[in-house]
Amino acid sequence: MSPDALLRHLLFCAGLAALSAVAVRGMIAAQMLDRPDHHLPDSRKAHVVATPKGGGVGVVIAFLAGIVILYRYAEFGRLADPYFRGVILASLAIALVSLFDDLRDWPFIVKLAAQLLAGLAAVGSGLYVAELRVPYVGAVELGVLGPVLTLVWIVFATNAVNFIDGMNGLASGVCLITSLFLAAIAAGQGAWFMYFAALILAAGLAGFLPFNYPRARIFLGDVGSQFCGYMLAMFAVLAGRFERVEMSFVLVPFMLSGVLFDVVFTLFRRGLAGQQLTAAHRGHLYQLAQRSGMDARVITLFHWGFAVYGGVGCLLFVAAPPMLKPALLLLPVPVQLGWAGYVILRARRTPIGAW
Repeated sequence: MSPDALLRHLLFCAGLAALSAVAVRGMIAAQMLDRPDHHLPDSRKAHVVATPKGGGVGVVIAFLAGIVILYRYAEFGRLADPYFRGVILASLAIALVSLFDDLRDWPFIVKLAAQLLAGLAAVGSGLYVAELRVPYVGAVELGVLGPVLTLVWIVFATNAVNFIDGMNGLASGVCLITSLFLAAIAAGQGAWFMYFAALILAAGLAGFLPFNYPRARIFLGDVGSQFCGYMLAMFAVLAGRFERVEMSFVLVPFMLSGVLFDVVFTLFRRGLAGQQLTAAHRGHLYQLAQRSGMDARVITLFHWGFAVYGGVGCLLFVAAPPMLKPALLLLPVPVQLGWAGYVILRARRTPIGAW
């Protein structure tokens, strides 16, 4: 890519970031408030004052505006593929359902149904992981497991990002860092749709983040967190089609390792304790860290660091010879285990109540 082309792309994204910021400012003025409910035993909110939500509207508007412009004017033909249109329509649908959820606070089953339908729209249009290219083994056909596992991944990733929206800059910053690394990797692989899509998502998040960190004047809300989680899940499927990188599906989970580990660890712990997995709670590791006295902004910086660490690990993974790739997949493990151990130690030393 020439420097002139990169400059044009960055200017385009700067315009989208400004569009996102204007929309976010409008949502702040709309005062769709997320009120703290710490008097409830199952509260999962980290903030202590009523804060507007729905800032993800800016991210969605910027992303869809960018995609429409590219669809109309881009020269590369992959943008016109039907499954890309299906994914964009599905992402818009999940954003609309999530916006109404922000307004009406719908039951979890309604949100889950919307996520399943959005996932089915993507899988039904042909966007799923059909094979895995494994070093020294070659392509492993997944058959009917491909669409099923892809659907499970979409729903899981969408919810994982949704679970961490509620702390200043955590969800938006992690998604921004992940999108930027993905754009860089996709450009190196010549995957131009994914490059532009990731860059546009990053632009929308860049317009939102100053309103969310270090002081949270607004949160993404379900409309933003579910949209971002869904799009990153789709990017993982797209990355799985990189022809020159074996096991390339793992790139997005690698960068989201901090988020995914938190969710898996929490679900596993609550399951062992016999707690209802779908009930609201404040038992995620990032919530325990805050409840034990750690500043929310510092916790966010830790998670940004996990995302950067994962991004650098992905760059190494892409460039590494096949014999080293399986070992590189273990890079996030000691970091996340260390973080979990530190948070649990703090929680046990602090009278925070049941978790």
